[in-house]
Amino acid sequence: MAITITDAAAQRVQTFLNNRGKGLGLRLGVKTSGCSGLAYVLEFVDELSEGDQVFEHGEVKVIVDSKSLVYLDGTELDFVKEGLNEGFRFNNPNITGECGCGESFNV
Repeated sequence: MAITITDAAAQRVQTFLNNRGKGLGLRLGVKTSGCSGLAYVLEFVDELSEGDQVFEHGEVKVIVDSKSLVYLDGTELDFVKEGLNEGFRFNNPNITGECGCGESFNV
């Protein structure tokens, strides 16, 4: 099982961590939400929890809990800028459908 991180995403995460002044990395997870069932969650991690898997890109760490990894296996975390919009993009091969607004997905 693996999560990959693009150079652009790794640079953005490193910038956030540097500005924050502390943290081991960024947690990528899923929660029940939206009209399709699941939504991505990103949050800073200061200490690891039991069952966490750590994926590294250079010095940047993305941490995923074992329950979320089932839905995220094979996902690529990217950071994109499109015109005035910018944000993280999740290229998840497990998705079988998404809601119309793009806020949630199902597998």
